[in-house]
Amino acid sequence: MRTTIKIGVALAAVAALAGCGASDGGSEKPLAVVSGAASKPGTLLDAPFAKPELTLTDTHGKPYNLVKETAGRPVLLFFGYTHCPDVCPTTMSDIAIAKSRLPKPDQQKLRVVFVSTDPARDTPQHLGEWLSAQDKDFVGLTGDFGTIQKAARSVGVGIDKPVTEKDGSVTVTHGAEVLAFWPKDDKGHVLYMSGTTADEFTAYLPKLLRSEAP
Repeated sequence: MRTTIKIGVALAAVAALAGCGASDGGSEKPLAVVSGAASKPGTLLDAPFAKPELTLTDTHGKPYNLVKETAGRPVLLFFGYTHCPDVCPTTMSDIAIAKSRLPKPDQQKLRVVFVSTDPARDTPQHLGEWLSAQDKDFVGLTGDFGTIQKAARSVGVGIDKPVTEKDGSVTVTHGAEVLAFWPKDDKGHVLYMSGTTADEFTAYLPKLLRSEAP
């Protein structure tokens, strides 16, 4: 399985692109726009994203409506897959570490949502087992790929349908951004790129709970 990370820059704005696999040749719109270069791990977006209207299957096999279930809560949203060799497990582990450093009441408020970009292999049971190794309270969602892709694109995350190669391996291309949604308006105001550390997430989470910029 191949893993590549890439960042695209457009004139006076940053168009953040990152993922596992190959690109689709630049057909996606810029994933996020900020004024000037991103100089710190968490970047405040000029135009916040609305939370995706998305209903998928959670790790208990039940329907999960993202907007309804996370309304009024601080949310970290990530699109990835369990067979990812590097970016996905590292990102979720770093978030889990950062979450564990919050006071218990704040941990209970935070919702960390992992949406599978490889739903054919990421069954609810498998996804639940994988996420539980990071944090048993992480929300894992899987289901129809087209629905997932549409939701991802609505928040500027580019993903492609998994491709089975001749040698039997599977290439999964997806953006590696983490979007932070503020509880005060349920919109994604802050973007974290691949490579953000546990300490960097730790520094921001208390601000996320207060709907504040990094």
